[in-house]
Amino acid sequence: MTRTALITGATGKLGSAIARHLAPLGWDLVLTSRNVTRCDPLVEELRAVGAGVHAVELDLLSQESAESLAARIANTGVRITHVVSNARSLDTLAVEADGTTQHYNFVDEFAVEVVAPYRMLMRIANDPRHALSSVVTVGSQYGVVAPNPQLYEGDLSRSPIQYGVSKAALHHMTRELAVRMAPNVRVNCVAYGGFEGRTDAAFLERYAQLAPLGRMLTVEEAGGPVAFLLDDAAASSVTGHVLVADAGWSVW
Repeated sequence: MTRTALITGATGKLGSAIARHLAPLGWDLVLTSRNVTRCDPLVEELRAVGAGVHAVELDLLSQESAESLAARIANTGVRITHVVSNARSLDTLAVEADGTTQHYNFVDEFAVEVVAPYRMLMRIANDPRHALSSVVTVGSQYGVVAPNPQLYEGDLSRSPIQYGVSKAALHHMTRELAVRMAPNVRVNCVAYGGFEGRTDAAFLERYAQLAPLGRMLTVEEAGGPVAFLLDDAAASSVTGHVLVADAGWSVW
C-alpha cells in the first residue's frame, strides 16, 4: 500500500524540512499552506527526487477549510495514511507592549494548535476513503517546561504565553487521541527545542549555555524524529508518546 503523509504547514521551516526528509524515503506527500501556490517550488523539488506530491490549501483558522480537508483530498483520488500536524500561525503569537496577550490571539493560537487539528484529524480518520494509521503532532519544549528568563534576558515577550500553553494542550491531546483512536491509529508527538536561523549570536550563546548539547537544533534534524514515529514498523509499539528533541533543554 502506498504510504501518503499529509504535512500541514509544509511551506514553513519545519514543514519543508520534514517533507525533504520523507520524500527520498519512499513517501508520497500532500502539502498544505494557506496560500497553496507557495507550495509550488517545494512540490517541484520533491517530485525531482521521485516522490508523488500534491498541494492543497488549508487555513486552520477557517472551520470550513479544516473540516473539509479530508473530503477535498479524497475527491482528488488521494488516500491519506499518515499525518504530520505541523501548521502554525505567527500572527496569533502577537503580544502587547506590556507583554500581555490579547484574548483573540490566545483563542486563535489554541484553535490553530489544538481545536482545528483535532477536527481535521477526526474527519480524516472517519472518512472511509482514507486509511489513517499514524499521526505525529509537532509540539515544543515549551509544552514541557516554562521558558527560562535567562535565555531572554528577563524579557519573556519573545516567548508568548499562548504558545507554550497551547503546545502543552497539544501534548495532552496527543495522549487523548492515542487512547481514543486505538488500536488502528497510533498518535505521537515530537516536542522540538529551538532551531537556529532567527536568532542573533548573543541568543545562540545563551541557549548553548542552557542546553546539555551546547547548541540549538539545526533544520536538518527536524525530519528524523518524525520519520521514526510515522514508521509503522519501527515504531509499531509507540503511541501516546511525546518524543522530546530539544538538545537536552528540558532535562535540567
